[in-house]
Amino acid sequence: YVPPQVRKVQETVDDKKREELGRLKKMVNGLINRLSEPNLSSISGQMEELYMANSRKDMNETLTDILMNACVTPVAMPARLMMEHVLLVSILHHNVGIEVGAHFLEAVVKKFDEFSKSDAEGKECENLLALIAHLYNFHVVHCLLIFDILKKLVSIFTEKEIELVLFLLKNVGFSLRKDDALALKELITEAQRKANTAEKKLQDQTRVRFMLETMLALRNNDMRKIPGYDPEPVEKLRKLQRTLVHSSSGKETQLRVSLESLLSADQVGRWWIVGSSWSGAPMINDANSKTQQKLRVGKVSSKIMELARKQRMNTDIRRSIFCVLMTCEDFMDGFEKLLR
Repeated sequence: YVPPQVRKVQETVDDKKREELGRLKKMVNGLINRLSEPNLSSISGQMEELYMANSRKDMNETLTDILMNACVTPVAMPARLMMEHVLLVSILHHNVGIEVGAHFLEAVVKKFDEFSKSDAEGKECENLLALIAHLYNFHVVHCLLIFDILKKLVSIFTEKEIELVLFLLKNVGFSLRKDDALALKELITEAQRKANTAEKKLQDQTRVRFMLETMLALRNNDMRKIPGYDPEPVEKLRKLQRTLVHSSSGKETQLRVSLESLLSADQVGRWWIVGSSWSGAPMINDANSKTQQKLRVGKVSSKIMELARKQRMNTDIRRSIFCVLMTCEDFMDGFEKLLR
């Protein structure tokens, strides 16, 4: 039982909150509607100010909702517009905090999983896949997730999946080759094996042959063989990204998270966001999770590691802190690395 006076207070608080969220949504929507390459700098600045003035949770949810409504449509979204939307997320991810990119990525991946299982006729799957591809292009997420999605699509291997594999490879194929050539080679081998063992009706299809040719062109680093491949727009926006990101930590803020972790985040917590992992998870004794959570201090010289050993830094975290303090350029660099 809730007494009437308490009920009244709760209602007024709820109304106030709803009004605030409505106002916030209107402001973010206004900024997203005006978003284009020339004014990206001012809009990302205004978004950062909104992040400072409002709660992160409200901002993340509002931004994700608006972007999902704008980008996930039954018709194919123009590539340039898609890139600009994702670039905004990427700039906020680097300048405000990794939870911005993490929240958006999780929503996109879950939606993609939902649509890939349904028989929707629209282009939602392609649009969601394009969002994931550009999150990788602009260094929000690591290639681990892209390979997970590709492996999943290749393992199902129907007409719809073949289209999606082609679409994804056209967007990020050469970046994948640069980041992990061995994993790409294994994926190509698996796809060839699947194509050979697939049903006869699939084998005769030109789409499968075309996909295998595209994969071989990727393996041989032959850009001319891929129709419609143009790295120019992504490169141009990457240059813009470098001018707008305050910190120099491009690669270090990439979310190294697998597809499985993202899909089961509600059950097992989000270890990739500080303070969001959950000890009630069954994965706590899992060997894989321990290796994933190992601290990485980048490349540290053997001399520093030797010094750490002499100073009796006997655990990973102690060694990491010691190496950060010994190798940082100045106090700000040290502070950022320690936070990470």
